[in-house]
Amino acid sequence: MIKGKLIAIGGAEDKGTDLELGQIHRNNLNFFELGILRRIVDEAGGTDCRIEVITTASTIPLEVGQNYLNAFGKIGCTNIGLMDIRNRKDTTDPGFLERIKKCDAVMFSGGNQLRLSVTDGGTEFLSILKKRYAEEEGFIIAGTSAGAMAMSHTMIYEGNASKAHLKGEVKITTGLGFINSLIIDSHFEKRGRFGRLVQAVVCNPGSIGIGLGEDTGMIITEGNKMEAIGSGSVTVVDGHDIGFTNIADVPEGNPFCIENIKVHILEHGNAFLINEKQFIAEVREGALYGKQVAVE
Repeated sequence: MIKGKLIAIGGAEDKGTDLELGQIHRNNLNFFELGILRRIVDEAGGTDCRIEVITTASTIPLEVGQNYLNAFGKIGCTNIGLMDIRNRKDTTDPGFLERIKKCDAVMFSGGNQLRLSVTDGGTEFLSILKKRYAEEEGFIIAGTSAGAMAMSHTMIYEGNASKAHLKGEVKITTGLGFINSLIIDSHFEKRGRFGRLVQAVVCNPGSIGIGLGEDTGMIITEGNKMEAIGSGSVTVVDGHDIGFTNIADVPEGNPFCIENIKVHILEHGNAFLINEKQFIAEVREGALYGKQVAVE
């Protein structure tokens, strides 16, 4: 059984990766609401906990890192380290390796999820994080936006929302692999990403799609129990009972069809069991309760 926790957040901020006329937008670097940030701190052991922020995904790591220092500081958590890991060589730095062995939590910033998987995949750095997550109770791996999307084994790295109904328009690769059974998407409602998550699930029906709204997240315990947190909604797309689909046969760029895909919408106070594929109506005092289900 997995002993650590994942906290995947849908994001709410521009991390400087959107380009328009060659200019990087940096005028909206506010983080998700402090309620979610405070939950991360509480899960990691309180304001004295040590959190390492990893800004690999961002093209403006210094600005993003400073925003994390300010945001955590607002809730009294000042024991924060910044890891500006730019390439695979940086992951071998003995100082970085020692720090992730000792911290209580890591936080992956937003930006470009492919940069995360390309930089960290197959490294000792990632192996240490996976081992601690699997074996150490209370160890937290959190991520927002790209940092959340990269948590899963199957990862969306590209996909135009307006063309997501066309075969081949959603690009998938291998993420960091903290959890195997999910595909995570972020900024879900605001950027209209339902179609691209559906295509990802139809191509990988053994996975469950998680669409995270902004200022919204999921806390995943034991690699199975997902609790919705924040002010928005979480969309769960389950393809296990798909009947007919022609996506394997239609040419690239053509629309495809799907029969019997399941969708659940969760908000704060709801939960979902991954292995049982079951919606849970109510979360009370950290325990999950649902109709016909008792979860110890």
